[in-house]
Amino acid sequence: MNSSFNASTQASSELLMSLARPQARGLPDYNAGLAPAVVRQRYHLPPEQPLACLASNENPFGASPAVARVLAELALSGELSRYPDARCTALRAAIAAGLSVAPERLVFGNGSEDLLKLLCEVFLQPGDRVLTQRPAFGLHEIYPRLMGAEVELLDLTEAMTFDVEAWCTALARGPKLAFVPNPSNPVGCAFDRAAMTRLLAATPAHTLLVLDEAYYEYARLKPGYPEVLELLHARSGPWIVLRTFSKAWGLAGLRVGYGVASDAAMVALLDKVRSPFNVNHAAQSAALAAWNDPAHMQANVARTVRLREALAARLRALAQLGQPGHPFAGLRIAPSAANFLFLDLGQPSAPVAEALLARGVIVKPWKEPGFTHCLRVSIGSEDDNLRFVQALMQVITQALDATVEPTHGHAQVA
Repeated sequence: MNSSFNASTQASSELLMSLARPQARGLPDYNAGLAPAVVRQRYHLPPEQPLACLASNENPFGASPAVARVLAELALSGELSRYPDARCTALRAAIAAGLSVAPERLVFGNGSEDLLKLLCEVFLQPGDRVLTQRPAFGLHEIYPRLMGAEVELLDLTEAMTFDVEAWCTALARGPKLAFVPNPSNPVGCAFDRAAMTRLLAATPAHTLLVLDEAYYEYARLKPGYPEVLELLHARSGPWIVLRTFSKAWGLAGLRVGYGVASDAAMVALLDKVRSPFNVNHAAQSAALAAWNDPAHMQANVARTVRLREALAARLRALAQLGQPGHPFAGLRIAPSAANFLFLDLGQPSAPVAEALLARGVIVKPWKEPGFTHCLRVSIGSEDDNLRFVQALMQVITQALDATVEPTHGHAQVA
């Protein structure tokens, strides 16, 4: 019975694979991480044990209180039985006014990831060349490959910053589309105004520039960070700037992203492939309420940046102790303008992340080839950040102790 079922399942799987597009068959899985409830169940963590959820770059301080009020009102209004506004009219008007752009130059998505996919569906075909960085935000590579495009990945410098010279050289070769993350996810490094000006000057007019600013609200507090919408006014070629309500605005669970395009014609093209109701009613209402309370967002962003710098300082202090044989020998912390830190542990990160999960600390080990010794840790509350450091010290110290065997009364490092 089981063997017959297994054979039938295998045959069905093989048929499905033969029907699928070759580009889809070969795509890597996106590493979305584990939900807190899954971690608690898998590792048998008691309900009273707090979890430090530091894997997905969420805002630990939550959305504006106005969001809860409008969602409660929406639940009682009877409007949830109606389709949402396909044009996001009220939200569009508010953002257009806030950014001083024409409303028809805005496009909205189910998170900015939705817009990344729309851009690839509209503009890419087999053989086109796309430029981005390594390590990459997974969808900057997955979506272009889905359309049959070739992806060129640029390396970081030794200091884990953008290589501006390499970017300018690669852009000058005229890729069809370039994903320029600023700041980088997963690393956190950022182009300053001078570097961004050079990049724009190096890019031919026929290249579509996609400036991914998912962490814009955090990065704009970094001295020298460019207001890219101002710089792009002088560009003759097409461009779009992507931003999101998932991070600084605290709405990751509702999924609202938006793009500011160089002209309305690009938005019209994206609308041709966009699902008509891709931003639901609750998401639109929540995003508008959040947008109308910028003070709440700004206070939380400032608080997060202070906590980021405190955590980075604490980790750098550990790294300075890292003489050969010390548990933190080899630890490096990338510069960050976002709400996370990218750590090079100097050892495989997956076992470390697994051990942290068992202690109720959720971080993201990086699986991209060449970076499997790195992990990304989101900035949480002060307690969560401390819990991460303490757990990391325990895990790495125990791992080092496990390699030490007594020999004639003396410890010897294996």
